[in-house]
Amino acid sequence: MTYEIQAAARAAQGTGASRRLRKTGKLPGIVYGGSAAPLAIELDHNSMYYTLQEEAFHTALIKLSVEGKTEQVLLRSVNYHPFKQQVLHVDFQRVEAGSTIEVRVPLHFVGADTCEGVKLQGGSIRYILNDVKVRCLADKIPEFLDVDLSKMAVGKTIAHLADIVLPEGVTLLALARGEDLAVASLNGAKAG
Repeated sequence: MTYEIQAAARAAQGTGASRRLRKTGKLPGIVYGGSAAPLAIELDHNSMYYTLQEEAFHTALIKLSVEGKTEQVLLRSVNYHPFKQQVLHVDFQRVEAGSTIEVRVPLHFVGADTCEGVKLQGGSIRYILNDVKVRCLADKIPEFLDVDLSKMAVGKTIAHLADIVLPEGVTLLALARGEDLAVASLNGAKAG
């Protein structure tokens, strides 16, 4: 999915300037990376708040248009207010189309409710990891990775990173370091 965001450059920076900006319904942000200098921007708060609720937005390449100039960016950081439904600041990183990047990708667990360990043996699934860090080309970032838990039973009570089927050109950084971490486990199952 492709996202396009409109932004404006902002001259005033600092705590007071950001506070005044937020009172007008705008959101301060910054774009950094690449060969260009960092650029302070302002965005519409409400549209950005609802866009941030979409899981795919956090791993997608975004077309950011700042006063007519468009560049590809990745969302790198979001700061939220501690108790209000308000975004305080966003950071974007410029990305070249053919560059290799590292990004966190969410895990989607499938087959947990129909696996033998839950359905027949009375167990419950405990999710250990929610996302993993991957390395891939910027234009090949997966929206999410599926973890198939349909074969979980008493004999196989733990799913590992090695069990995840990866798209072509995507590498799990933990596996590259030799760490085959557990992503889910079967708890409380009783042998038949």
